[in-house]
Amino acid sequence: MNQRLTDQLACCECCPRKCGVNRLEGETGWCRIAGDVQISYAGLHRGEEPPISGTRGSGTIFFAGCNLCCVFCQNHQISQDFQPSQMTTLTTDGLAAEMLRLADAGAHNINLVSPSHVVFQAADAIVAAKDRGLAIPIVYNSNGYDSVDALRQIRGLVDIYLPDIKYLSNDLAQRYSAAADYADIIPGALREMLDQVGHLELDNNGIARRGLLVRHLVLPGCVENSRRCLAFLAQLSPAIYVSIMSQYSPQYRATRYPEINRPLTVPEYDEVTDYAIELGLENAFIQELGSRDRYLPDFNLDRPFE
Repeated sequence: MNQRLTDQLACCECCPRKCGVNRLEGETGWCRIAGDVQISYAGLHRGEEPPISGTRGSGTIFFAGCNLCCVFCQNHQISQDFQPSQMTTLTTDGLAAEMLRLADAGAHNINLVSPSHVVFQAADAIVAAKDRGLAIPIVYNSNGYDSVDALRQIRGLVDIYLPDIKYLSNDLAQRYSAAADYADIIPGALREMLDQVGHLELDNNGIARRGLLVRHLVLPGCVENSRRCLAFLAQLSPAIYVSIMSQYSPQYRATRYPEINRPLTVPEYDEVTDYAIELGLENAFIQELGSRDRYLPDFNLDRPFE
């Protein structure tokens, strides 16, 4: 572990929570992760957007823990309800080895899923893996609740940013994700990501090699929030790539919130996608509404996406 990483973990401010705990001494903050990283699954995944999954799959590494607390989280088994003993603990060298293993298995890229709370450990592992010959793109697949300062410190290590824009309403962000400043944080994070990697670039086979692809999950009853999110993206750049996801289903604790304890309707999703067209967001990925059950993983299985 290098000195920079040691300093970062001794008083953790790697995400907007700024818990200030000493993770080197085993202290944990909001994310419940100490100095080493914990992962639940690492393997080829074909359920991402086509430029990410391609034909051979994306080399996904799912980190345990999270710096959000989304009541509808489909990955709650590993983000919030996990037991550390059920996860695999890795040093940065061990994480680098996983990246190289996935590259050898034919992955189009290395896809770091929910890395915001382990950003500096992941950065060290990326450097180590590249020193050992890793040559495929690195995907930073986050919930968007990222520290701009942390993102600036990893400039040059990430090829593809794949963030969410969940909310542009702090009221919704607090109610559903316990993040009262999410709407204040996400614009700066997306601007930094776009500044670092630019718009999505595809190779001759349609596989992403660099750039930004933003995801937005449409929530039932929250069309106005979706309109705000898309309007911001169009203002950021009409050429931005956006994935407008229809796969919401009331998972985890969503049953406690009557207004989102139902599937998304066709009129709701159509209103959002029509608005994207109206804004001139032509680089948009659209889902079929009936696809939502295909995207639900079960991390109690060895192969959670089957």
